[in-house]
Amino acid sequence: MSERDAWRCAGLLWSAAGPSLAWRHPAHGERSSPLPPGRQLAFTTGDARRCVGVRRGGRLTLCPTDEEVPAAAVSAQCPECARLDRQHSVAADTATDDPRPYDVYLAWFGPGLIKVGITAAEREGVRLLEQAALSSALLGRGPLMAARRAEAVLGAALAVPDRFPYAAKRAARHPMPSQERRAAELAELHARARALGTLPESLAIRPFAPVHHDAAFHLDRIGRSHGLAEPAPGRTISGTVTAVAGPDVYLDLPGGRLLLVDARRLAGWPLLAAAPEAGTTVTIRMPEPAGRPEALF
Repeated sequence: MSERDAWRCAGLLWSAAGPSLAWRHPAHGERSSPLPPGRQLAFTTGDARRCVGVRRGGRLTLCPTDEEVPAAAVSAQCPECARLDRQHSVAADTATDDPRPYDVYLAWFGPGLIKVGITAAEREGVRLLEQAALSSALLGRGPLMAARRAEAVLGAALAVPDRFPYAAKRAARHPMPSQERRAAELAELHARARALGTLPESLAIRPFAPVHHDAAFHLDRIGRSHGLAEPAPGRTISGTVTAVAGPDVYLDLPGGRLLLVDARRLAGWPLLAAAPEAGTTVTIRMPEPAGRPEALF
């Protein structure tokens, strides 16, 4: 069987049930593998990483040219699929006709790292898990354009950003700040936002109710240094899941080492099963400095 006909990783998916690795096959469709703490992972990357296509409305459209993408890229889309993805996207602000209600949220990633964002209300907070927010609070709910307007108002009036470099969010997890500190900072910003007189009238403001994601992420288990995996053709990763936050999977390796695997960089690779006792041969380096402008969301 050629690698073009193999199961390929499609990245990491979050739901209320927890995180899972997504897979796609040209003939057999899609499936997923849950990633609870304690699960053993052992796989070897294939020869080439290829574009994962475009996902919209819960449906995946495969890349028509099965384009190869760089092993080191954060995105697993080729330029053409990335362009198509942005053409009708709420995240890229190119979709304005979505009739669903939207939530305006405040997301806490670390001291001084609170952002404002919007997400479809029907997703019930899954967007916060995808972004690896340690804590969050709902500010209000309303039509898409009202949510967009509120996001802009907070940026202009209170200097609240709508994104941070991902490396900064990753670095802020260690050591894990207390829930009390997170809640206090969110409460202060929530009160300032509610006091603004320029929020859209169609946005239904919600009382402050912090949500903490400690139980979903299990980050209390990773209080030691870790290296970052750099996937490349024919490299093996073998370890036990200890925590998952956003796209980051933390694996315990033999000898007490901890490895961080960014599932965004696994997407597009054929991952072939390896023996559980197989050694990890992937290149490991220290995570990016927090100031590096890598991926923003």
